[in-house]
Amino acid sequence: MSWVTICNIDAILPATGVCALLGQEQVAIFRPHHDQQLFAISNIDPFFESSVLSRGLIAEHNGELWVASPLKKQRFRLSDGLCMEDESHSIAHFEVRVKDGQVQLKA
Repeated sequence: MSWVTICNIDAILPATGVCALLGQEQVAIFRPHHDQQLFAISNIDPFFESSVLSRGLIAEHNGELWVASPLKKQRFRLSDGLCMEDESHSIAHFEVRVKDGQVQLKA
């Protein structure tokens, strides 16, 4: 396994997400705060098979960070892709890091 450089950390504004391609897979990368903590999950909303999760709203619930789909607001935990409303619709999560100011995903 290797790390793939996606972008500079400054290209992701705090409290937002961006979409990136990792091979043929769309990955939503989120930067919830002003620090360099990042999360990466699939960008595909499994309820509608739409590429929208990177545009979702980041929220905290019971001390954990989630993203709400912009379509019907189903929530996915940023740490592991678990779907709060229906575990059978959970999504993939990806290892992500910042190295020398560059956001990298594990391929």
